[in-house]
Amino acid sequence: MTDEPNVDLGDREVAPRNEILRTEVGSGVHGMAIPGTDDHDETGVYIEEPAQLLGLADAPQHWIWRTQPMGARSGPGDVDLTVYALRKFVRLVLSGNPTVLIPLYAVGPALLHITPLGQELRELTPALVSREAGHRFLGYLDGQRRRLVGEGPRRSRVPNRPELVDRHGYDTKYASHALRLGLQGLELVTTGRLTLPMRPDDLAPCLAVKRGEVSFTEALALIDRARTDLQTAMDTGLSVLPDVPDRAAVDAWLISAHRRHWAENGL
Repeated sequence: MTDEPNVDLGDREVAPRNEILRTEVGSGVHGMAIPGTDDHDETGVYIEEPAQLLGLADAPQHWIWRTQPMGARSGPGDVDLTVYALRKFVRLVLSGNPTVLIPLYAVGPALLHITPLGQELRELTPALVSREAGHRFLGYLDGQRRRLVGEGPRRSRVPNRPELVDRHGYDTKYASHALRLGLQGLELVTTGRLTLPMRPDDLAPCLAVKRGEVSFTEALALIDRARTDLQTAMDTGLSVLPDVPDRAAVDAWLISAHRRHWAENGL
């Protein structure tokens, strides 16, 4: 922990009072948390107020709150919260951003706050998620794998957990996330959904990597196998996802959601 102040920036006044959905998005929601080692990550969605979309009021499109300074590494007990304006959240989902997809599928204790509009947003998932998500999972996985082996422009930032490298020979947490991306991407494109926490057969190898129970060579082999399976599913027509999102349905719902929220809240 640090003595510097918490981060609290963006739409700090508007977001909390207009929030429609918030879930856990970190290791815990996937079933990969190891007690005493992980921070706590949450993502939410809020509806901007009329003056932000129709007038001249500032519209940061997000609210960020975290217990560590911006850019500082979070550790056990730290909290990272990002709440996106609805339109920004939807744009990220349409692009297939793996992290932003999580609030659409989180269940149980990981579902921290939801309103009727938040439930409607989750029910809109089939119109939002397309094969683009499969490509993004592949892209994120490839980027993490390159950094694991010290390739690419960001190689100087890896490892960022020297204590894990000292103990296991590689950043086991980072490697486990790369493997998770491959396995979850495969589930998403072949079933149209994400199981949270992860399916037992997918969770077991991720935890084995995270705990350092396999060598770096074995971890890379698991990551590469998951990547191959995901790429094959994308290339051979095994994906059940539509080629593109249903933008007409998404647009109609966005307009309706903003109008109803504003009316119900006297905005």
